[in-house]
Amino acid sequence: MKLNVGDKAPDFTLVTLGANGPETFTLSEHIGSANLLLLFVPMAFTGGCTAEFCDISKNISAYDALDAKVLGISGDNPFAQAAWAEKEGITLTLLSDYEHKATEDYGVAYSSFLPEKNLIMGGVPKRSAFVVDKQGTIQYAEVLEVPSDMPDFDAIQSCLKGL
Repeated sequence: MKLNVGDKAPDFTLVTLGANGPETFTLSEHIGSANLLLLFVPMAFTGGCTAEFCDISKNISAYDALDAKVLGISGDNPFAQAAWAEKEGITLTLLSDYEHKATEDYGVAYSSFLPEKNLIMGGVPKRSAFVVDKQGTIQYAEVLEVPSDMPDFDAIQSCLKGL
């Protein structure tokens, strides 16, 4: 299922690792409090994903100024995500889509991830970006087929400025 600008953002409940252990994060509970930037990435501890989330972490104040909460989503378990965040200085909220349900609902799952490199795992999220406004409507959608390609963060910020 491909999502487009104007579609309602599919709700999900994912796990994040809080100060007291695993916590759930339900998207619909955060609709209305801020605009949301959902960034799906293939997996923790990889070069492109680390670079993307480190860059976002360094510039998180720019998103705060646009009334946007940035959420990083991967299929890794929350403990691996927390270790990755600690090692790399990633400060955005990381959500574990370990069962790939949100990845499938957003239409961003690889059927086979990097088979040419013998990583034939299905369900891995494609690098993707979705801006969800305070009404729960998708205002920006970008799904990248090549894992090393990065979202157009200038276009994302422009979209957020317009909300």
